[in-house]
Amino acid sequence: MIRSAEIVNAEIRQLWAGGSLPPEVRDRYHQLVVEWAEALRAESESAELAA
Repeated sequence: MIRSAEIVNAEIRQLWAGGSLPPEVRDRYHQLVVEWAEALRAESESAELAA
């Protein structure tokens, strides 16, 4: 199941707390960016089907 883009974005923002991305979370950050893009795509497709 794909999490919503909003939820994934909130997790991304938490990683950036303090204004920089610590090296130990960079891999997680990249995974989240991919997940966020997939969620946006799925939400967009869902909205198009509903229209």
